[in-house]
Amino acid sequence: MTLQEIINKSNNIVFFGGAGVSTESGIPDFRSVDGLYNQKCDYPPETILSHTFFMNNTSEFFRFYRDKLIVKNVKPNKAHVTLEKLEKAGKLKAVITQNIDGLHQAAGSRNVLELHGSVLRNFCMECNRAYGLETVEKSVDIPKCECGGIIKPDVVLYEEMLDDSIISKSVKYISEADTLIIGGTSLNVYPAAGFINYFNGQHLVIINKASTPADKKADLVINEPIGEVLGRLEL
Repeated sequence: MTLQEIINKSNNIVFFGGAGVSTESGIPDFRSVDGLYNQKCDYPPETILSHTFFMNNTSEFFRFYRDKLIVKNVKPNKAHVTLEKLEKAGKLKAVITQNIDGLHQAAGSRNVLELHGSVLRNFCMECNRAYGLETVEKSVDIPKCECGGIIKPDVVLYEEMLDDSIISKSVKYISEADTLIIGGTSLNVYPAAGFINYFNGQHLVIINKASTPADKKADLVINEPIGEVLGRLEL
């Protein structure tokens, strides 16, 4: 069965995506040859993007964050646009994403569950005042609130817990779906990678350039860029 045929027959689709969804928009991923984890830095990216490092080396954290995680002038690609069309058609019920770039919302998707937060949201650690991306982007050294507190990006760092309510919603949507499409993720990051275990529907589709640990469970595996694959769909 082709992806087009699966989409046509499905009425309760959930999409679960990772960094590969946004690479076609020019946002680097983490684990590929050219990804962040293979770039030479003073510290390993996993260390820099940890809660401990943020608290103890805040200046170095923000220097890396502004340089590597804030990517300017990016726009949704065919994957984001197609998912929005599927939602508007009533077939796609939720987008669950590990990405922090906000591109699904920029494409018009309404029901987006962000497992790891978003660079677009920032808050003061003292008074909880909200700030946009521009405040952090244009700040020098450590961004500070008017009250003097540090402005922290609303992204989940290593050593930090995922939001329980978002996990619960994600599990509910996946468990009720008739089709689960997994795209642009290696399925190596837990607990998110374990979400697949809650799927009891009819069709499991995996779209990823490289193989994943869940390929054997899938009804359809497509090893191509996800934007190209979804962009070919007739909706």
